[in-house]
Amino acid sequence: MSETDFCDNAWSEGEDAGFIDPVSMEEDPTELFAGDTGTLDAEVRRVLVRLLQRRFLLADKNSAQWRTLLENQQLIESRLHDMFVRLVIDHERGIAHKQQVRSAELDVPILLKDDPYNRAETLVLVHLRTVFQQERVAGEMSARVDIEELEQTVLTYFDPDGTNMADRQKEIRGAVTRLAREGLMDEETAGRYRITPLVEVVMSTEKLSELSRWLRERNDGTGHVVDDTMGDIAS
Repeated sequence: MSETDFCDNAWSEGEDAGFIDPVSMEEDPTELFAGDTGTLDAEVRRVLVRLLQRRFLLADKNSAQWRTLLENQQLIESRLHDMFVRLVIDHERGIAHKQQVRSAELDVPILLKDDPYNRAETLVLVHLRTVFQQERVAGEMSARVDIEELEQTVLTYFDPDGTNMADRQKEIRGAVTRLAREGLMDEETAGRYRITPLVEVVMSTEKLSELSRWLRERNDGTGHVVDDTMGDIAS
């Protein structure tokens, strides 16, 4: 066989083996939209966006995205670091969230704004965190609260001389709605909520002790907060 015949045969075999024609830029599968210069796969981008949109990414609620996050952690961290944002992954609890980088030595533009919890939200959080801690100490793997019991407990922190009970209850229900939306409580049946491990991330043991002490100091001995001037707590 001549050298020319060998080359011709090799090329023919290559064609049979499925050589792929060049793909035009317009049909490039890595380009997700016109003019796209991004380098991340679509699923990785979605996880990155979700982390920026939401306070938390939960493994048990978003198992596919959680796997994508762990498989591409360095890439996602790098993109967040470019925006002065830190990625925090709690493998034990299956929780991922972001933190704003702050530095006294570096001029850092603030991307993430603090969205503080108001008085009612903070009081509900204190109760949820207390119940969660008590159940864990007792060896229980989960903790639950009923909306009526939660509402009655939180109401005891308000000024007993307050006359507009409907407004107080509306505040508490609004607090429950926000905390449920953020994943700190999960409504299993009507009016009955499971407290999620997120409550430990949002309110540490130290913060719980601090707030509980603050409430006791403002207590007039009747089990009520003397006034309504409770400051907002950063989330």
